[in-house]
Amino acid sequence: MLDSNTTNFTNPSTFILQGIPGLEAAHVWISIPFCTMYIIAILGNCTILFITEPSLHGPMYYFLCMLAITDLVVSTSFVPKMLSIFWFNSREIDFSACLTQMYFIHCFSVMGSGILVAMALDRYVAICHPLRHSSILTKRVVAKIGLAVVLRGGMVVLPHPFLAKRWPYCRTNIIPHSYCEHIAMVKLACADTSISSYYGLFVAFLVMGVDVFSIIVSYIQILRAIFSLPTKNARHKTFRTCGSHLCVTLASYIPPLFSFLTHRFGHNVPQHLHILIANVYILVPPMLNPIIYGVSTKQIQDRLLQLFTHKET
Repeated sequence: MLDSNTTNFTNPSTFILQGIPGLEAAHVWISIPFCTMYIIAILGNCTILFITEPSLHGPMYYFLCMLAITDLVVSTSFVPKMLSIFWFNSREIDFSACLTQMYFIHCFSVMGSGILVAMALDRYVAICHPLRHSSILTKRVVAKIGLAVVLRGGMVVLPHPFLAKRWPYCRTNIIPHSYCEHIAMVKLACADTSISSYYGLFVAFLVMGVDVFSIIVSYIQILRAIFSLPTKNARHKTFRTCGSHLCVTLASYIPPLFSFLTHRFGHNVPQHLHILIANVYILVPPMLNPIIYGVSTKQIQDRLLQLFTHKET
């Protein structure tokens, strides 16, 4: 039985996001780097989508456009609300909107991971079977891969909001986070939420485990093919073709791995540091991905130069 000082939030109409607890006085200053990263992410990913033309319509560029879209959705799902908390103290979020935000962040993050696997497959075929690249990765195959990535992301994460919606929230409706993070919401429920916790771990290990394993296997085969080349110059030139994908992969997986390890073993790490890390690892990849591909991909550089030269003319 609930005591008299506890309000029953069985179906709360709103949740309260605290932002970064313990650093409320610095919210305005913290917002500056996050706002800067968000602007760079929006401009960079929109540029990737804008410059794509028929001459760039190979499998890698289809996957790159998909990655740009997922990055835009993930960053836009939480940064505007987070900035409204920092700037205007707008902490309330509708319960349904909170569930939607949680779904979009996790769903498109899983899609982004799947796209990195598809990119690794493209690099494997391009380097290990260069003469058959266009016959293996046809537009039909690329479309099927893209559809599989989208369906996996949508279906795997779908139980999260449904489970979160059915829990009774009889403790509080205050979420000590800057967005509706799944585990932060589950911890507020006053019921046995082990199914949500176990399913969350299952999804994390399924996505991270299978995807990272697939990428590692692809790169083992790629490295074997590279080291079998006769000259050092050929090896260096071939490895450069997958350097941008390797950098993006490291930028996408290392921050969440670090966050997981700090949650699992960093019992003395302050809560505000956990939340800062969680915000950074979601926002950093969308900011870095277009920069990495823009710097390392000659076709993108040439297309940008062509656009600016045409405008000046």
